Parts: sequence; structure tokens; C-alpha cells
Amino acid sequence: MNSTGGERLVNVVDVEATCWPGSPPPGAAGEIIEIGLTVVDPVAGERVARHRILVRPVRSTVSAFCTELTGLTQAEVATGVSFAEACRLLAAEHRAGVRAWASWGDYDRNQFLRQCRATGTAYPFGRRHTNAKAVFTTAHGLRKRPGMAQALGIAGLPLEGRHHRGEDDAWNIAALVLHLAGRGDWPAPLGGEADGVR
Repeated sequence: MNSTGGERLVNVVDVEATCWPGSPPPGAAGEIIEIGLTVVDPVAGERVARHRILVRPVRSTVSAFCTELTGLTQAEVATGVSFAEACRLLAAEHRAGVRAWASWGDYDRNQFLRQCRATGTAYPFGRRHTNAKAVFTTAHGLRKRPGMAQALGIAGLPLEGRHHRGEDDAWNIAALVLHLAGRGDWPAPLGGEADGVR
């Protein structure tokens, strides 16, 4: 891909992680089990690709609560790649180290930071992260930051697919990014792709 196209594309990322109704069981930790990624072109106003990476947890298992929330099962995520391989795929196939990226809130970014530290895995993303929830809140003059589903309603957009499924959430958040870009409220790229190089 040429540098011009790379500069204007944005990776919209949403992760699902192992979860429980209360605290994790003894010895367990919340781990990423699905990475949803939609590539958007804010200039052209379109979603250009959608991807899904299943990740195999090693310090936890998928609880019944987690399956009810996400639809993901232990058997399904057991077929996924390791977390280190998922990070390698993000960098190698999705230009995560050089392309700007966005998520709904800071949970996804912080979960990657925590899990990379805990596993000694190189952080796959560059520095150019945008908290789309914060941008949306400011753009719409809201007093409280809305959840993704609420934001879609405010923007007059449909919720496509299943909420709390990473691939579908990334697709829907991408629609909100394009909604903001269409209003002129999405932040302009900070320079070229050299920003935030691995």
C-alpha cells in the first residue's frame, strides 16, 4: 500500500476478553479472546475491510457468563491463535504499528497494554490512538459518555450484528467514526506514518 493511502486509513479495534459476573477465579486473569478490526477510510467515508482474530486464552477459560455476553465458547476460542501470534498478525497484516487506530473508550488499549506487559509481548500498535467515545461525546455536546449502542441511536445508525461480539462491535464503531468524519469532527491525522512507528 502506498504511504498516502496508509496515512488516511484507520484501524477500528474492539476486543472481547474472558469475563465473569464478579471477580476472576483464583489464578485467572481477563484475557483477550477475540479481536475485531474494521479498516475505515474517513476521507472516502467508507468501511473498506473487516477482520476477526480469535485468540486462545492460557490463564483463564470462557465462563458461561462470558458466553452469554459474547456468544463465544471455550471450544471456539481454543481454536484461536496465541496472543503473541495475534499481536504479530496485527503488526504484519494490518499495519498496526504505523496506522492510526481507534476504539470505543480506553478499555481496549489498556487491555492490550496490560496483557503485553504480563506476557512479555511487544505492543503491536503505534502512538496514534483515538478514543472515539470521547470524540463522539464532545461532538454531540453530551454530559455523559454513551455506550456504543446508545451512540448508534443518537447518530441515527443501526446496530448491525451482535453487540459484544468483537467483529460486529468494530464494524459498528467504524460507522460511528465515519459519522464523526462526515460531520468534520474526526481528528485529522497527526503527520505521516512515521508517527508512532513500532
